[in-house]
Amino acid sequence: MTPDRAHGLVETRRALADGEVTSRALVERTLARIEAAQETLNAFRIVRAEAALAEADAADRELAAGARRPLLGVPVAVKDDMDVAGEPTAFGCRGDFPPAAADAEAVRRLRAAGAVIVGKTNTCELGQWPFTEGPAFGDTRNPWHTGHTPGGSSGGSAAAVAAGLVPAALGSDGAGSVRIPASWTHLIGIKPQRGRISTWPRGESFHGITVNGTLARTVADAALLLDAASGNHPGDPHRPAALTVADAVGRDPGRLRVALSLKPPFTALPARLHPQIRTRIVQLADRLAALGHEVEEADPPYGQIGLAFLPRATAGIAERAREAPDPALLDRRTRDAARLGRLLGGLPLRAARRAEPVLHRRIGRFFTSYDVILAPTTAAPPPLVGALHRLGGTALDRAMIAACPYAWPWNVLGWPGVNVPAGFVDGGLPVGGQLLGPAGSEPRLVSLAAQLETELRWHEQWPPGRTAQTPVG
Repeated sequence: MTPDRAHGLVETRRALADGEVTSRALVERTLARIEAAQETLNAFRIVRAEAALAEADAADRELAAGARRPLLGVPVAVKDDMDVAGEPTAFGCRGDFPPAAADAEAVRRLRAAGAVIVGKTNTCELGQWPFTEGPAFGDTRNPWHTGHTPGGSSGGSAAAVAAGLVPAALGSDGAGSVRIPASWTHLIGIKPQRGRISTWPRGESFHGITVNGTLARTVADAALLLDAASGNHPGDPHRPAALTVADAVGRDPGRLRVALSLKPPFTALPARLHPQIRTRIVQLADRLAALGHEVEEADPPYGQIGLAFLPRATAGIAERAREAPDPALLDRRTRDAARLGRLLGGLPLRAARRAEPVLHRRIGRFFTSYDVILAPTTAAPPPLVGALHRLGGTALDRAMIAACPYAWPWNVLGWPGVNVPAGFVDGGLPVGGQLLGPAGSEPRLVSLAAQLETELRWHEQWPPGRTAQTPVG
């Protein structure tokens, strides 16, 4: 295994089990890659060098004794909205955050699977924006073209995986925050069913719209990490029936009815699909048709689904803002969103929650005619670093909706979606398409994504060593 970039989870696990490499050697290489890339990409908020090496040594002792666990000795990263015992959870904010007393449930499960947590990745302030920039940690950059953002809010995790610093990472998705950066960095990003991966110590994150998910270069790696992190804490309010998603990789999905949905869902502001992205998504649809699936254009009956999103998102921001050690250090836009969240946190929030089962029934009926939806993940390619962050108030809202109108409805519904790479536009910027399904459809989505991967071999492409001024050709 070469030290210049991380191999995938599946390959790394095999090499460790076969004794071809030690966990300590892998972690040392990982830490060296992170250090070398930090000045350019700025993917990590916290690097646990000493602790990770100690965990790697413990894993090597287990491996030598014949122990086997799903990720024993494998280095991975987690987003800095998840508690790691002994480390602060700043979630993109400035201030003196205390060390977490215990691991979040998802992190605990990764450790139980044997993973070595090498660090916590950057995220924008309280995960609000589709870019990973801010005064708390600086600008995180896209490995494919460092003049552009990797997206957000799981931009640090996406940049770390896309650059080969780690084989896979956990992120979280509240309005596309796994799928958007996966799209803009040429990765697989799985947003699972609500409750599939626990968000404990919060029973719900942002009133149920935010879930934890996985980012990796291959479907098999993303599914393996999903299975390792999945499961519930006794206090979780959402407890879907257990699934082993990795078993669906390589399984024939059968002949599926695929709805190609290019129309943006309801938004209060206009959004237009970039023509080159439209072309790439149609090409994905054509490939699905060539594989034997029945594909036709059709849009889900979203209606005014946005009315069920805003109160939950802003009320969640208001709650998180109250927890900041120094709220005065929060971005003015965060304080404005928190103020709105306090206004919407009563009757409008209750109405938004009551709307969800109605939406489930209405949009669920769409899946009596179709098995899977294929839609763009974003309407635009990754913006330049600073292009969105410098905007304020309404201008930022308009820009975010214009760039990213497609992902958030599945957060309201709590259903699974998978970003798959769709190719490149505008001289080498990655874009993606999302496969969307109803509750519990992760195996079907993963099986279909893996079938596409076998055809398109997107995981064989790596970001070239280019400067910010030189686009990827």
